Formats: sequence, structure tokens, C-alpha cells
Amino acid sequence: MRAYASGIFPMADSRTDPDIFWVDPAQRGVLPLDGFHMSRSLYRTIRKAEFEVRVDTDFAGTVAGCAARDETWINGEIAALYQALHLAGHAHSLELWDGTELVGGVYGVTLGAAFFGESMFSRRRDASKIALAWLVARLRKGGFALFDTQFLTPHLASLGGIEVPRARYHAMLEAALMQPADFFPGPVGLQDVLQLRTQTS
Repeated sequence: MRAYASGIFPMADSRTDPDIFWVDPAQRGVLPLDGFHMSRSLYRTIRKAEFEVRVDTDFAGTVAGCAARDETWINGEIAALYQALHLAGHAHSLELWDGTELVGGVYGVTLGAAFFGESMFSRRRDASKIALAWLVARLRKGGFALFDTQFLTPHLASLGGIEVPRARYHAMLEAALMQPADFFPGPVGLQDVLQLRTQTS
């Protein structure tokens, strides 16, 4: 947690590499909470409400879903460390369920009014985009000021993600750490998510 407060985060080179190193990118990915881009097609998909959205019901399964790819920075030790953070109340998962099947989700760490997104996965079309939309709605309702995505991918850029220089990120982080926020701000419903299209797009 001190590392996150300092603006650095852990990674491993691969699933089988036991070593962990710390990263502080020169250009940091962030997803502005007032700038989430919800396309018309994503709006229609979310409105269908095909999946059940849950929070913290299968954190370990969400991390495992994120690690289930050919190349991953999530090794066994990192998975265990985040599970410990989850049990301590510092790490959370937002999950999409299709019946009894976990089909998508995202997990990350909270500290002050900062949410540090770690990874996401999708086993259904647009599942990770839907999960991010629900997460942004939750963070906005809970008073969060910073959604750190670590790096900017084309996927995140399509949703409104941007890059900021290291110095600017550290200033944003310092400000967010001084503010209170609540990952459990009360009910977050479908209308809260759909409103992102008119409020932030």
C-alpha cells in the first residue's frame, strides 16, 4: 500500500517467473471519471442487462480470469498478495455473471479517492467494456477522483483513457490520497451506468 501511495505498482515478467519488480511509467494511463466514452452500441448492450453485476463475490476467480491468457504479468505470488489485500479490504472485484458462470470483470486497489485498476478479462463480447462502465459509475458515485489504469491500451483509449506524464500523475495521486471515497456508496443501478453516456461522453 505504501508503494501504491508512492505511485508505483508490481509486475512479474511472466506467469512462471517468481520475481516481482516495481513500475513507475514515464507516461501513465488514467481513465478520467468525467470522460468515459460510451458508444451507442455499448449503450444498447448495457441497456439489455444480459449479465448480473456483482462486487467482491469471487475476487480470486476474477484474478484468475485476468491471468488466463498466453502472456500475463500475474504470477502466483502476485495473485496471493492481491488476495491478501482483498481480505484486508483494500482490493475489490467487479464481476459479470451469466447464471453461475463468471464471464468478465475487473479488479483493483483502493486508497483514499484513488482506484488503481490492475487487470480485466472478458469471456463474452464486450464484457470488459460493460464491467468498466459499471465500475466508473460506482467510482463516480463513491466520490473517487482518480482511476489509474497503469498503461494506456487501444481498448482503454476507445473508452476515454488518456496518458499523462509521470509528474502530472503524481500530482493527481497526491490530491486523490487526501480525499475520502467509498467503494460501497450504496446501490449502483443500471440508470447510473446509462447516464454516463450523457454525463461524460
